[in-house]
Amino acid sequence: MTQTLLFHISDVHFGLEDARAVAWARDEVARQKPAGIALTGDLTMRARRHEFAAAQAWIQSLEAPVTVEVGNHDLPYFNLLERFFAPYRRFGAVESLVERELDLPGIHIVPLKTAIRAQPRFNWSKGWVTQAALRECLAAIDALPPGIRALVAVHHPLREVGTKGTALTHGGSKALAELAKRNVLGVLSGHVHDPFDIMEDTPHGPVRMIGAGTLSQRVRSTPPSFNELRWDGVELQVRARNLEEVPTPAMQIDDVPPDALPPRTPGEPVAPVHAVPPVDPPVH
Repeated sequence: MTQTLLFHISDVHFGLEDARAVAWARDEVARQKPAGIALTGDLTMRARRHEFAAAQAWIQSLEAPVTVEVGNHDLPYFNLLERFFAPYRRFGAVESLVERELDLPGIHIVPLKTAIRAQPRFNWSKGWVTQAALRECLAAIDALPPGIRALVAVHHPLREVGTKGTALTHGGSKALAELAKRNVLGVLSGHVHDPFDIMEDTPHGPVRMIGAGTLSQRVRSTPPSFNELRWDGVELQVRARNLEEVPTPAMQIDDVPPDALPPRTPGEPVAPVHAVPPVDPPVH
């Protein structure tokens, strides 16, 4: 089997994007011509129309098939009517790419929605896997032809325990346990702005969780980056690409943090490169 190249990009945050990193990622797509691109959410900073217009133009410039997950930053912040009844309207011409499956050589990307319009807790930025979303994802995986491996695309890492405060992703443990029963290569996510590649234990065996960094100014403990994935039919290799040419092991954190803010207290996950900004990233 020939090698399949996939780009995993997340948290571009148009409105606070890193212009140099965004242009570089687009140029790398044109140069390497990946078989597909998984964008795992937070295309925008505040879901404003001009931010989506910039995101749409950038996505349409990418010379590869794209699937897009919705991040918590991509749901309307200031128009609750639109948030509840037309949450994806602002995606415009790329709305057809939202939560779509992507069929690549030997791999099938299956979406699992984790960003929802409302939830019964104060912090709506955190993830929530509904029963309906999980059923749809599992049905798509179960329908794959024999021998085809699945990569599940989410925005929030499917981590439910081990974080401070409330769960990072409600229903994440159940989702991981169900995925462990199936022919799943890994789960691609964003949200925390640092890359990672860890094995998460479940009652039915481990599941590989692969996180991409950010292409925005809202860095955590690593410079802007995206993941380059290569699948040869046996092994899935992950490389954290970045303009500073920091080696992948130095880019990856060894645990999932509770949020996307830079580490400020002892014990928070920090990448070995330790490129922690002196102040929290901008929000406006």
